[in-house]
Amino acid sequence: MKKYLSILLAVVLAAASCAVVTSCSGYEGEINVYNWGDYVSDGSGDAIDTIAKFEEEYNIKVNYTTYETNEELYSILSSSNTQYDVIFPSDYMVEKLVKEKLVQKLNRKNIPNSNNILPKFQKMNFDPNYEYTVPYSWNVTGLVYNKKLVKDLKPDSWEFLWNKNLKGSILQFNNSRDAYAIAMQMCGVNPETFTKADVDKATKKLKEQKPLLKKYVMDQVFNEMEKNQSAIAPYYAGDVFTMMLNNEDLVGVLPKEGSNLFVDSMCIPSNAQNVEGAEKFIDFMTRADISAANSEYITYASPVKGAKELSYKELRESELVYPPDSYLEKCYTFRDVDADVYSYMQEQFVKLMS
Repeated sequence: MKKYLSILLAVVLAAASCAVVTSCSGYEGEINVYNWGDYVSDGSGDAIDTIAKFEEEYNIKVNYTTYETNEELYSILSSSNTQYDVIFPSDYMVEKLVKEKLVQKLNRKNIPNSNNILPKFQKMNFDPNYEYTVPYSWNVTGLVYNKKLVKDLKPDSWEFLWNKNLKGSILQFNNSRDAYAIAMQMCGVNPETFTKADVDKATKKLKEQKPLLKKYVMDQVFNEMEKNQSAIAPYYAGDVFTMMLNNEDLVGVLPKEGSNLFVDSMCIPSNAQNVEGAEKFIDFMTRADISAANSEYITYASPVKGAKELSYKELRESELVYPPDSYLEKCYTFRDVDADVYSYMQEQFVKLMS
């Protein structure tokens, strides 16, 4: 995801910002925001600097720090004394945080823009009663291939990641949940919830793939694909859209089997110190113009009514960024699975890569 990019830079900037906070004055309050790296519009070019604009409009200082994975977020919330007012967990992690009472129910009267979330994102399986979350962004996983390197093939399915004609030029997620989800689909297993036996089936499938792979990647996929180093890779479709802007030989595909629909949402932790400020921040981020700015920056879809229409033409018309509802009907959303099953999958993935 784009949120994996520039993590180090984001952390450095955040640290610098926090250092400055102690000497700043004039703000009426402050909030602590914990988000994915490189996941809000930063004002580059003529874009809106959404954090700066919030501070200006509300006179509230934002202490902004970042994390790399949902598991890192969970570790901080569950085992440290660090307190945050707004967090951005993904679907399955929301479910886990709710179960463990680490996030609180929202007062939607204080977040009126949350009513502008598209109806299909107000009743997601990780928050069925729309009590704990305000969706921030969404997208699906897809395929990207180099039309010159795949020769006469026209990949339209996950099965091309097992194509022997592409041996040595195939990439795979260096991320257990995403890699296993693809393998589970190929095995006829539901990737939303699964058992250890299902993990074993998918592990066998991934072992079949391993001799064909060039490498397991996350951020490296951009360099591999944009510089014609590899032929095909799975990745987040909004990022595939970005890759295609940088290399005209790249083609993005929504696999015909369907894929993972992922949603990142804004939540307020149970131990938040400034709930009022957090509510204002979430409401601000859910404004159509602000959501559109963030969507353009991260190249993921906005769940806010009117935001898509405010985005530039190529983005709003791209099926990689905004897949049609007919495709979304074939997609699944990750759920929280039993801890022992999740750990087992992680262990098998580590063994697989070793």
